[in-house]
Amino acid sequence: MGFHVAKADFRPGGVFHYSQRPSDGDIMWVKFVYSEIVASEKMVYTSFFSDEEGNVVRAPFDPNWPLEILNTMTFIEDKGKATLTTIIVPISPTEEENKTFFSSREIVQNGFTGTFDQLADT
Repeated sequence: MGFHVAKADFRPGGVFHYSQRPSDGDIMWVKFVYSEIVASEKMVYTSFFSDEEGNVVRAPFDPNWPLEILNTMTFIEDKGKATLTTIIVPISPTEEENKTFFSSREIVQNGFTGTFDQLADT
């Protein structure tokens, strides 16, 4: 899988814009817009599929995927162990987008779990 970062500005109001090309598919662009960052405590951002210029587009894998997702991550440290809680909800979804999002709960959770497992191994 190819991965390219077009912009990385990690601060409130900043943007992370990247593309990835799965080995069996077309290039996809994704953009995060950070709204809140509290070092070692919390990160809140909106994520969405985009075009190369960063404009919101429909997800390439499902036309009923919500246009925008609100992601809230909180970090709690206790006795040298960090606990990460992630809440992911669609922003102003249609009824169909809401159904699609919640029916994909397990796939989304597995994707995040795989990423976090990789981080834990480093």
